[in-house]
Amino acid sequence: MTDDGGNVYEMKEKRFSPDSTRRWIRSGIVLAVLIFLLIISIMNVFIVKQDEYKVISQFGEVVRIAEEPGLNAKIPFIQQVSSIPKYQMNYDINSAEINTLDKKRVLVDNYVVWHIDDPEAMIANARTVENAESIMANFINSVIRSQLGRMNFEQIINEEDQSTRGDVNEMVGERVNELLAADHYGISVTDVRMKRTDLPEDNEEAVYQRMISERESTAQEYLSEGDAEANRIRANTDREVKELISSAEADAEEIIGEGEAEAAAVYNEAFSRDPEFYELYKTLQTYETTVDEETVIVLPSDSPYARILMGYVE
Repeated sequence: MTDDGGNVYEMKEKRFSPDSTRRWIRSGIVLAVLIFLLIISIMNVFIVKQDEYKVISQFGEVVRIAEEPGLNAKIPFIQQVSSIPKYQMNYDINSAEINTLDKKRVLVDNYVVWHIDDPEAMIANARTVENAESIMANFINSVIRSQLGRMNFEQIINEEDQSTRGDVNEMVGERVNELLAADHYGISVTDVRMKRTDLPEDNEEAVYQRMISERESTAQEYLSEGDAEANRIRANTDREVKELISSAEADAEEIIGEGEAEAAAVYNEAFSRDPEFYELYKTLQTYETTVDEETVIVLPSDSPYARILMGYVE
């Protein structure tokens, strides 16, 4: 029993001897260092996506830009990684007030589609995406103010004439890209569009009233022209009617004259053939027009009427 107990005690002493403890400690330290290095390695490996640039900076200065998609690494604790977009972005520009060619004030609201061409130049000159958008907006407002200042108010707000706006948008985009390239901002504009054109509140009502007055004046001009044309047509019609009536009356007088002449000729011929019958006929006609039921006739005894009535017709 004593020997067995002694053996167990000796085995425990061998198991927990200083050499074995040091080996365990060294193994733990090595394992901890390896885990730490693994963590550091994982933390300093980054992924570049298809739609972004990765900017590696050291002590505030850009040392390189990773553009190709895939895994990349940086120096631990010294280098930092930031992302900037590679895809096209939309940016709404604050409304800008412009004066048109006909001296009217208009508020123009635009949006722009843009992207980063050269991230290193963008960071060197604009520093951030927000600053790049602000610089681009200033250029766009300046160019739009210059371009629309050459147009009249009606041309700008006329929705039927979309070609004018399209030409202006293209000219603005080209000019803004020239300015951005000249200052090496590393960005470019894909498209610029006018979303809305409004009147400033302080003169909106005045402009509306002026437009109403202009429309009423135009309508009055049309009405005046219509009245003048109607009067001209009436005058021409009245003249034509009078001419037709005069011509018809002249024709009627001529026909009547011809008829009376023919009648007179017939009368003369009849009178020449039988004067007594003609005289009788004319006398009877006078009876029809002068004698009625209440007529009292006083005739000399030798008058033609009395002779006929008395039956003394030869």
